[in-house]
Amino acid sequence: MKKHINIHSVFAAAALSTILLTASCKKDFLDVQPQAQQPSAEFWKTPDDALKGVNAIYANLRSWNNIAFNAICIESTGSDEADKGSTPTDATFFNLYDTFTVTATQGALKDFWTGQYQNINICNQLLDNIAGITMDETLKARYIAEAKFVRAYSYFRLVRAYGRVPLRLHIAIDPSEYNIPQSETADVYAQIEKDLTEAAAVLPQSYPASDLGRATKGAALGMKAKVAMYQKKWTDVLALTNQVMSMGYDLFPDYEKGFRAENENNIESLFEVQAEILPGNPDASNSQYSQVQGVAGVMGWGFNTPSAALEAAYEAGDPRKDATILFKGETTPQGDLIPTTVPNDRYNQKSYVPFSTRVSGFNEGAQQNFRVLRFADILLMNAEAANELNNPTQALTSLNRVRARARGTNANVLPDVTVTEQTALRNAIWKERQVELAMENDRYFDVIRQGRALQVFGPKGWKANKNEVWPIPFTEINQSGGLLTQNPGY
Repeated sequence: MKKHINIHSVFAAAALSTILLTASCKKDFLDVQPQAQQPSAEFWKTPDDALKGVNAIYANLRSWNNIAFNAICIESTGSDEADKGSTPTDATFFNLYDTFTVTATQGALKDFWTGQYQNINICNQLLDNIAGITMDETLKARYIAEAKFVRAYSYFRLVRAYGRVPLRLHIAIDPSEYNIPQSETADVYAQIEKDLTEAAAVLPQSYPASDLGRATKGAALGMKAKVAMYQKKWTDVLALTNQVMSMGYDLFPDYEKGFRAENENNIESLFEVQAEILPGNPDASNSQYSQVQGVAGVMGWGFNTPSAALEAAYEAGDPRKDATILFKGETTPQGDLIPTTVPNDRYNQKSYVPFSTRVSGFNEGAQQNFRVLRFADILLMNAEAANELNNPTQALTSLNRVRARARGTNANVLPDVTVTEQTALRNAIWKERQVELAMENDRYFDVIRQGRALQVFGPKGWKANKNEVWPIPFTEINQSGGLLTQNPGY
């Protein structure tokens, strides 16, 4: 049975004067009953308040705005690896992202933005208030580091998606602090790096079983490496990934099984958004990550389906294809038959939860974690950085380690890459990222940072000097009185 933190909360992000928190945790925090609304004047007084505050940070990460429709639209639909899915008439607004015809008034833009700032607001609540609590100082420092990690992760999602965004690092007290301008992308990245550096200096390398799922030193260093990669700071990427590679992480032996609920928080995992079914508490078991992508009409809604282009991207015999794509008519390793009558040819197997685990009254697959950062990504970042720094030997070592896990005992597939010429090796690493990290919300932004978006996404309608970022939500510009400005081309 998996063991990890498991928290639920109701949090009014816009209400800066009121915190509405409840906490319910598996294992060490069993049977904590929901609390009534608690005015902020009565909160942030005790160590238990601090615990509730940091737990609420993790709880919001699995909210609808963070991992369901809105995240799919912003982080996946525009890529060549995913189709809208479901039926042609269902949620047709997905097509606006797939064809790059979305305008600033489309709701998912606002909701994804809101989800990230909700995360940031909860983090800022803790960071601004925990200093006054009398408690164990080591634990207090860890809570602060956890909040900084999640704040950095949320700003990373924002800056990738929108470019220039407001950089709010404290709770607004005076009305004049509510409305702040956008910061330059370089300043946003600098703050992300600062938060991750400070978090990594404090966070533990591991936790006891009851706290698995909290941010670790490895998660902070790995996320900082990814942030550096987006800025082409290859020396930093190489140093950070080398450090993570020395910390005891490894590739989970079976690629397909690594995504199943019973293997969550395994040796390959640096950070996952935690989810669980809490008996008798469907409101707390609120993750819809699996539900919205599950087999339509059987175990979910059928959105964000793997594309034919993704199917064709795999080398012959690559077992990751069948581990990533649920095909109509196939029987899964867990024994589920995918009916031939379902509306889509392919579904996302990484979000798959066996049909027999469905619990009446709960979201389908509510127990499925979302993998944010895996050791395979660290190895591929290491390979890319080494190649950019003219070290093909290390690049090949890290790249081929990923391929070796994928092929397993079948020596007839996925031979080691041997090319050492920089451009050819770069293309091989990018190709490996495509198939290894497929359907994990990386492909879209990967292609853009690689400078290949016009080539890859152009046939879908992607335009240079515009679609590098999504539009700033119109409601945000309107509410700012024009202080926020729209991205070029929208």
